[in-house]
Amino acid sequence: MAMTEVFDKLKALQDILAEKYSLMAKIEDSPKQLFTQDELLVRLRKEFLETSEVYDKVKAEVGQLQVELEEAQKSREAGEKGMDNISTHREYEALQKQIDEASAREASIRSDLQKKDKEREELDEKLRMDEEMIKAQEADLNANKATLESEVQSYQGQIKELEAKESEITPGLDGEIVYKFQRIIQRNREGIVAVKNGVCTGCHMILPAQFANEVHEGEKILFCPYCSRILFHEDVAEGEEAEDFLSMDETGTLADFDDEFSDEYDEESEGLDDDSLDDGEEKSISFDE
Repeated sequence: MAMTEVFDKLKALQDILAEKYSLMAKIEDSPKQLFTQDELLVRLRKEFLETSEVYDKVKAEVGQLQVELEEAQKSREAGEKGMDNISTHREYEALQKQIDEASAREASIRSDLQKKDKEREELDEKLRMDEEMIKAQEADLNANKATLESEVQSYQGQIKELEAKESEITPGLDGEIVYKFQRIIQRNREGIVAVKNGVCTGCHMILPAQFANEVHEGEKILFCPYCSRILFHEDVAEGEEAEDFLSMDETGTLADFDDEFSDEYDEESEGLDDDSLDDGEEKSISFDE
């Protein structure tokens, strides 16, 4: 395969892969879009349960106070009825004490009951509002989930179409080159860039003169020793501005992604020495024309 055809294939593959990885990233990030809503719903449900526990406790206290109030009322009424049948001053004093104590107890319980009953009503209203809020949040979350699922299905369909195009382009390309190319695009979205005036337009580093000449000759695949992208020569148009040059520290190297993927590809890869690429040495693969 002629090198011009190889470069053309890689340029076409670059656009496909960049779009494919972008869609894959959207699918991967899609659950994060609902995280805040999920978190809010969990918090609302937790608060609802906590409020329900407090409500049940207050409701039980209200019930107990009602029982105690009824007992105090009965004690007071019994004392009042007993007044009609007293015959001695001692009996009068005993009944009067019973009435006074029952009346005081009744007043105290009634006051506590009013407070607890008001608290119960407030909690009941809060539970009602919280329940409505939870239902609204659940409906909103479910609607967003449905929308997101539809978007993900659309992304998956687009990815299948892109993979079909990818499978049409990759035949004839070296598998090892394609593998490296994919990893570079996953990191930088560009896997093949032009060399203009001896400068890599991917990382804007000045290339060694001999190396830049080899790129110009275009007889083999060459990787930038600084950013690891595949290089091809492109003449500078008249009036085009010169590239800004960067230092080595401002660019990435092949080591940035080789460490992450080396274990994955070690059994499949033979021939291309990643360590030499990390050290900035020139690496190339020739294609028969």
